[in-house]
Amino acid sequence: MSPFYTRTGDDGRTGLLGEGRLPKYHPRIEALGALDEASAALGLARALCQTPQTKPILMDVQRDLYALMAEIAATPENAERFRTLGPPRIQWLESQADNLSATVPLPAEFILPGDSLSGAALALTRTIVRRAERRVAELLDTGEIKNPILLQYLNRLSSLCFALELLENQSAGHDTTLAKK
Repeated sequence: MSPFYTRTGDDGRTGLLGEGRLPKYHPRIEALGALDEASAALGLARALCQTPQTKPILMDVQRDLYALMAEIAATPENAERFRTLGPPRIQWLESQADNLSATVPLPAEFILPGDSLSGAALALTRTIVRRAERRVAELLDTGEIKNPILLQYLNRLSSLCFALELLENQSAGHDTTLAKK
């Protein structure tokens, strides 16, 4: 049986999908870390969600994030091999949000997270996804990665997390608390 540790990162570097290793503080690794945190937050939200339709959406998104992470972790010469997310996944996210808009009203102002446990978990998830989005935007801007779909996906995902937060609050019987008194 293999151990849970490899010792390969003890030098402060980590491997990519392909040849080469990067410092653990490299922007690509920072993006991967933020995406990993987003997936963990999605898992927490999925465990807490009360609305039956939310759980499968979040599981699909978690799987998409692993595909997204693989493409970002790939060396430039291998990136195409790991490219699986395309416009249909953006359209899927948009359709999920559109479906929710039929049952969940959009607040006219900013809201305070915390009206329900599952809603609060989704609010936290949304902020982590936004951080991942900023890290991926930097990678695109500097030419580290080439696929703009990855950024679009994260942008739509953060919006979907907000819509799901509202759904979960509504399902828990809570009105959304506005930030403004």
